[in-house]
Amino acid sequence: MSRPQKVNLAESFGAFSEHWRPKIVGELNGQEVKLAKFRGEFVWHQHEDADEMFLVWRGCMRVEFRDHQVQLGPGEFLIVP
Repeated sequence: MSRPQKVNLAESFGAFSEHWRPKIVGELNGQEVKLAKFRGEFVWHQHEDADEMFLVWRGCMRVEFRDHQVQLGPGEFLIVP
């Protein structure tokens, strides 16, 4: 078993500048923990085989569903089944 390592969000986000290109920063029970920078709109899509969690660290984001939308601000997260 490997030794637990902490992740500093400010340092991790500072290590890349590309938008919409998730970076893997950890793994938990076979699931990847990714960080991504968003800007503007992204093409609506869904994942049939996986859930997603969106945690807003800075700024805000809007997640649009077929019948409603959810606005997220700093410190808020949403799990999309």
